[in-house]
Amino acid sequence: MPEIIFDTCVLSNFALAEAFPLLRTLYSQTAFVADMVALENLRGIQKGYAALAAVREALGAGWLREVSCSKSEEKRLFETLSVSLGIGEAASIAIARYRGLVFACDDRAARKEAALCGVKLTGTVGILIKAVRVGEIDLRKANSILKKMVGHGFYAPVERVTREMVGRA
Repeated sequence: MPEIIFDTCVLSNFALAEAFPLLRTLYSQTAFVADMVALENLRGIQKGYAALAAVREALGAGWLREVSCSKSEEKRLFETLSVSLGIGEAASIAIARYRGLVFACDDRAARKEAALCGVKLTGTVGILIKAVRVGEIDLRKANSILKKMVGHGFYAPVERVTREMVGRA
């Protein structure tokens, strides 16, 4: 299973929808978060989004591992990307690019930059589809989670997860 690095938005979507345990089920041995994303998460908690504490708890439990741009090429790419993207997105893309990770992100501009860097992508809806595909949740549960996410401000690219989406390889 490929390793994955999460952006703030994806983590927030699952945390705010009270579906964060699904990420652990799907990615317990392969999940990373950039240190800059961990800082963005901390800011969210400080602003009163208590549900985001699920990210801190995952880091404490060790199944979600914090990493930073440590290689010179990662640092250079981070610096270049941080001109036009947020620091969490820039760090995540740089790390994903040089470590071969999948980048979980919903931001259109960040996804475009990641694709230009040759980084494989997924997003919130893709993760819900995967969860249905591997039998962790059913379509009804996926759509219930998606509805909660939208209720918390997620601008979803689809209205619902369909059987056709799940059936695609």
